Amino acid sequence: MQTLSTTPSRVSLRPLFALPVIVSALGFFVDVYDMVIFSIVRVPSLQSLGLSEADVSKAGTFILNCQQAGLVIGGFLWGVLGDKRGRMSVLFGSILTYSLTNIACGFVNDVNTYALLRFVAGIGLSGEIGAAMVLVAEILPKEIRSYGSSLVAGIGYLGAGAAYLTVEYFNWRSAFWVGGGMGLVLLLMRVSVFESGLFSRLNVEHKNVSRGNFLYFFSSWRQTIKYLRCVAVGMPTWFVVGILATFANELGQALDIAEGVKPGRCVMLIYVGFAAGDLICGPVSQWLRSRLKAITGLIIFSALLSGIYLFGGIKTAGGIYTICLLAGFFTGYIAMFLTMVAELYGTNIRNTATTSVPSVVRGTLIPMTLIFQSLKPSFGAVAAAALVGIVVYGLTFWSLSQMEETFGKDLDFVE
Repeated sequence: MQTLSTTPSRVSLRPLFALPVIVSALGFFVDVYDMVIFSIVRVPSLQSLGLSEADVSKAGTFILNCQQAGLVIGGFLWGVLGDKRGRMSVLFGSILTYSLTNIACGFVNDVNTYALLRFVAGIGLSGEIGAAMVLVAEILPKEIRSYGSSLVAGIGYLGAGAAYLTVEYFNWRSAFWVGGGMGLVLLLMRVSVFESGLFSRLNVEHKNVSRGNFLYFFSSWRQTIKYLRCVAVGMPTWFVVGILATFANELGQALDIAEGVKPGRCVMLIYVGFAAGDLICGPVSQWLRSRLKAITGLIIFSALLSGIYLFGGIKTAGGIYTICLLAGFFTGYIAMFLTMVAELYGTNIRNTATTSVPSVVRGTLIPMTLIFQSLKPSFGAVAAAALVGIVVYGLTFWSLSQMEETFGKDLDFVE
């Protein structure tokens, strides 16, 4: 592990409040809002289109998977663009795409159009977080890099709370329009944000180096395993959101909870937990001088809370909501996770890695939901969710045990 010659206490924290950091945080806020808005309005929006309870579950899974498929495709598209044309090109293009698409979602009247628009929205949404984290990692001194990424994620995840409150006070169509409008306003703020200095140097000092080549991740068995390990580390986040929260109404029924459990509230509470967890994870990483120790500690508690959710004998909706909030907190390691991915790869491939990895992570929700739905008739909702969780957390802990420690790593290098 590379050690630092300067301790964090001697380094000025003023760069944390630079315009690129604040705008990146606000961009992630809007991104999260638009990312989770379908999970929050899934039931009421599909019911308003005339679907039965059984059809709501099937159609909701189909539309959510279309969004996740868009996230996977967009992750590679925006990742490559960010390494070839610059981080700012992604931050402009992605927010314009998902903002306009979310406005269009407010006008849908059938499932197929809904699914198509969520697919396109997914493509747009996939570019935001990776490019934002890369930009922040590259412009901040390495001694306070953890604080910067935590600030971006901590503010960003509060977008889920804003989405839930919007749905509470307005109908589901208005909720989509609000998200799209916020994105267009933020687009104007980004005009003043400057490009990463490391990327600018790449254009001058390494003109002949291949940039944004996503096939590099699969150029050898070693590189493929390295990339897939990065993906596996992020999977618990979408197990918690995509299974435990999105299908909380079905799991609540299976747990014999008399009062209805609201999936939208579960999603909101998990993301509020994410925000708090990510704000804490950065300072903890600085204190431990380790990305891996901070992430591993949080995921251990995340797994335990997932088990309590399913087998802890909870009999009230309030109990489920409390567990969701705590599970979100202990799964709030995405800032450190993406910072670690950015530190693992050189400047010429860094945006492709940091943008595509979380998008592929989101895409893993597709097999998770398909397995969950296929196991549910035979094993029941609770056991089906538990089996998916065992696989997810098992892969995550194995991957962490094989990862390279990147704390304090200098990012001025190319592959």
